[in-house]
Amino acid sequence: MAKRLKKKEVVDQRIAAATEERGVSILLTGNGKGKSSSAFGTMARALGHGHYATVVQFIKGRKATGEQLFFGKHPQVDFHVMGHGFTWETRNPELEQEAANQAWAVAQQALSNPDINFVLLDEITYMYKYGYLNVADLLQALASRPVNQNVMMTGRTAPRALIDTVDTHSKIADERHAFAHGVKAQQGIEW
Repeated sequence: MAKRLKKKEVVDQRIAAATEERGVSILLTGNGKGKSSSAFGTMARALGHGHYATVVQFIKGRKATGEQLFFGKHPQVDFHVMGHGFTWETRNPELEQEAANQAWAVAQQALSNPDINFVLLDEITYMYKYGYLNVADLLQALASRPVNQNVMMTGRTAPRALIDTVDTHSKIADERHAFAHGVKAQQGIEW
């Protein structure tokens, strides 16, 4: 019992010390499944509180995802599927560069709009891995966004400068995945 009371005291002190009120930037990376799913779950939480959201998907786009079908109809969500499919499917760098530029233009508008409470930049980290976008532009947009705006970003890897700048960075590990054991990717789970 004394151990739990000590733990409560420590937690209470941390809660009391956290007095800054502002939006946060969250980056989800790693090889594990669930980065986008986690980000969409967080967005659902924000929507439940009446917030307005913008989604920019940088890679997905060749087939409608469950997230797009559900949140794309939500009156508080501005949903943009800007990619032309996964990079291993398109194999057209010029088309991917054009899509990246268009997606970034939409993202910039959202990141400067004080009426948008939550911005999800899904699979944006690939744009830096493949050299389609400049991470300095993202860092500048994050630094100058509206003070209470929350931003989530996803992708397997991220530039060190982005990792070092965000408020929260979580790495999703892949301990086991059904696909590696021959289970076909399926609607409602993978897309």
